[in-house]
Amino acid sequence: MRRVKRNERVRVSLTLNGRKLAAEAEPRTLLCDFLRHGLGATGTHVGCEHGVCGACTVLIDGVATRSCLTLAVQAEGCEVRTVESLAAPDGTLNPLQQAFADNHALQCGFCTPGILMSFTDYLSRNPQASEAEIRDVLTGHLCRCTGYAGIVAAVKDVTKSSP
Repeated sequence: MRRVKRNERVRVSLTLNGRKLAAEAEPRTLLCDFLRHGLGATGTHVGCEHGVCGACTVLIDGVATRSCLTLAVQAEGCEVRTVESLAAPDGTLNPLQQAFADNHALQCGFCTPGILMSFTDYLSRNPQASEAEIRDVLTGHLCRCTGYAGIVAAVKDVTKSSP
């Protein structure tokens, strides 16, 4: 294993929202910072930087992951999806995003990208989630604006339309 010198930059290659990309980063660079500043994926928000608020949640190889607790080098060779991957290329919202809009499930929108990514992962594995399960997923996210009722309603709308 090669030792990396302090402040030495390493090349990190990954697939971001379907595009193979690479950029240099210090080994200590957090994935959230690498996505935002190195690759321009600014939809990933940085809140608490301790993994508590969930605003930085992205999918790494399909699994919801706190990007503030993940080093960029750990995503080497992985498929990373951010909130920018959810809408169609023409801007059409996906069903979960549309349900958030229809149910007033966002206010300031700061927490929304992370919540959308967590539910994208969860609903891919459990498309018929119960209200209790939806609320359980939400325990990993902090929202200071909505009171969560609109978010629960939005996800319930999506689960009704799932096969």
